[in-house]
Amino acid sequence: MRRLLLLGVVVLMAGCGSSVNVEEERTNLLALDREWAQTTKDVDKFLSYYAPDATTYPPGMPAVTGADALRKLFTEMMSAPGFSLTWTPTKADVASNGDLGSTAGTYEMSMAGATDKGKYITLWKKQPNGEWKVTDDIINSDAPPQGPPAQHVMVPPSAIKWVDAPPSLPPGSQVAVVSGDPAQAQPFVIRARVPAGYRIAPHWHPTAENLTVLTGTIALGMGEQFDQAALTDLAPGGYATMPGEARHYFLARTAATFQVHGMGPFAVNYVNPADDPSKQTR
Repeated sequence: MRRLLLLGVVVLMAGCGSSVNVEEERTNLLALDREWAQTTKDVDKFLSYYAPDATTYPPGMPAVTGADALRKLFTEMMSAPGFSLTWTPTKADVASNGDLGSTAGTYEMSMAGATDKGKYITLWKKQPNGEWKVTDDIINSDAPPQGPPAQHVMVPPSAIKWVDAPPSLPPGSQVAVVSGDPAQAQPFVIRARVPAGYRIAPHWHPTAENLTVLTGTIALGMGEQFDQAALTDLAPGGYATMPGEARHYFLARTAATFQVHGMGPFAVNYVNPADDPSKQTR
């Protein structure tokens, strides 16, 4: 009889201890998601909200799982030129046992000159120490799905139309748009041809660009000061990648033609604003 009485007390206590104030937990979880949204400039704080085996499902990319992979992904994203991430939680739900929950809302992300908006749902699980941690972070872009690949295009040399370079570049060069629209946030390919001695002062572009020399010899240098001794010559077939916002400068050793491809919008920003030809009287 005493054993049965003791067993009944234990069961009663367990039942009382298992009661969860779902509404309070829902409010706390919503506040936690809002707090998390303030950490996007600090990768360590940002990652501290994930469980060790968490998975994120970014738009247009494969799922990423585990602490090391998540750190690599978000370190690269947060160090990208123009990176910005904001989100607004709009609702939260918590299971009746208080161990599982979810938040949902909208987000906006900018990176490398492009902006994406969409919605998300984040799954949370309460850890043994009572803290909520993210187990799955599912992100869905509002951008329409891409259609099938465009029809194959070939451009003969006779179809390439050369025009004077934009005012942001020194006079004397010509450019031709091979594909895309450099003024828009989309991939582009352009060609440029320059005379011997053509020089561009230290400058930078908002997004990464890749350059291939077609004819002649050019020279590139990295840094905020034009240093003749630090130039690297590139002959036909030579290739260079300039990360977004990387300061660099240019000199044509001979008359040359080269091709640039990257993600628009294309812009030339000079380290020294006085070097900008568009601000000078020609």
